[in-house]
Amino acid sequence: MKKLSIVLLVSTVLFSQWAMAATQTIQAKVNGMVCAFCAQGIEKKMRGLSQTKDVYVNLKQRIVAVELKEGQTLPESTVKDLIKDAGYDVTAIEITDHPVAHIKAEIESKQGAK
Repeated sequence: MKKLSIVLLVSTVLFSQWAMAATQTIQAKVNGMVCAFCAQGIEKKMRGLSQTKDVYVNLKQRIVAVELKEGQTLPESTVKDLIKDAGYDVTAIEITDHPVAHIKAEIESKQGAK
């Protein structure tokens, strides 16, 4: 029984460390982005945040994805406010554990398949 408790404790600690180190990306669906200049403006604002590791903006899919640095957090409201202040509407927002590179590859592979 003691051995099982130790195994459970170690597993819990390892999972906690993994969860804290996992990538966190805020992905927003945005209305109003119609040109590369729009996308560039939003990307610049998001990259200006100290918590930001990477940013991906896709005009066709109307997606803005902001990957956070390890151990950093960013309220969804901050992302919504920055996009709104830039003149666009956020129609949906979600938190994912996928890095920006994964989101970009997934979206671009779907676009290439059409």
